[in-house]
Amino acid sequence: EPAAKPGPDGASPEEYSIPAPVSQGKWKNKERVLIFSSRGINFRTRHLMQDLRTLMPHSKADTKMDRKDKLFIINEVCEIKNCNKCIFFEAKKKQDLYMWLSNTPQGPSAKFLVQNIHTLAELKMTGNCLRGSRPLLSFDPTFDKEPHYALLKELFIQIFSTPQYHPKSQPFVDHVFTFTITDKRIWFRNYQIIEEDASLVEIGPRFVLNLIKIFQGSFGGPTLYENPHYQSPNMHRRLIRLSMAAKFREKQQVKEVQKIKKKETKMLIEEDPTETVFETPAEEKPMEVQLVKPEPKAIVKDKRKPRKIQRKRQKKLFRIE
Repeated sequence: EPAAKPGPDGASPEEYSIPAPVSQGKWKNKERVLIFSSRGINFRTRHLMQDLRTLMPHSKADTKMDRKDKLFIINEVCEIKNCNKCIFFEAKKKQDLYMWLSNTPQGPSAKFLVQNIHTLAELKMTGNCLRGSRPLLSFDPTFDKEPHYALLKELFIQIFSTPQYHPKSQPFVDHVFTFTITDKRIWFRNYQIIEEDASLVEIGPRFVLNLIKIFQGSFGGPTLYENPHYQSPNMHRRLIRLSMAAKFREKQQVKEVQKIKKKETKMLIEEDPTETVFETPAEEKPMEVQLVKPEPKAIVKDKRKPRKIQRKRQKKLFRIE
């Protein structure tokens, strides 16, 4: 190899700058995901939506949709934004959050209830990954056993996987999205892959998806699957209120029974003739009559008492003066 040219100060350079690798592949998978929400969401939902946009470089954003508009309008919004997938967050009663995953405009689409939301900004999420890197997708074996879970798996793959050679993505794989089925719900986690020992550290966000329905069309159409284990938040809150009311009612009934018992007249129990069988009377002592008057007790006068009386009188006189 030819000797390296000396620098301007005459010293030979010790470090060489290597240009960044240029990908020779073509961006063929043109999946684009529109992530937006309806009006009325809280701060936690807004942060979750922003975290998903950060982790998915192939996503696009849009303004919030009015609650009065019907969901079919989202298909037109996706067409305007040149997106073929959609993640839509729908808020109701300012406390319930629903997530729509849809393949626009043909379908299918799935509606979930989102629970237990934790965002990237929380301190317990200590992991970190490169912005725009492509994730690995890890699925529970249950996804391959039932048909509705197989459909959801394909929908998750097309939405959450970053297309290869995407302009905004990085050619690295340093984190993994896990979808686990436990307690009839889908648990989403995001972990960092540490190169030293291949251990996992959670990055966030994390949330739980409770499946409600799967529709044939996009944001509507015939129902392909309905979750029989789903319980609406309104029904859950109603059952909690009923249980609390039942406890209060039970306490009131106990109090009333106690009052009735106190008011009831006590039953007089007849005397038991065998009750005093084992009682032995005490020995009777003869009565002694004292004929002599007892001697009086010696009275000991307190010498300090006259002095105290004299001081009190002097104090009274001083006050009067």
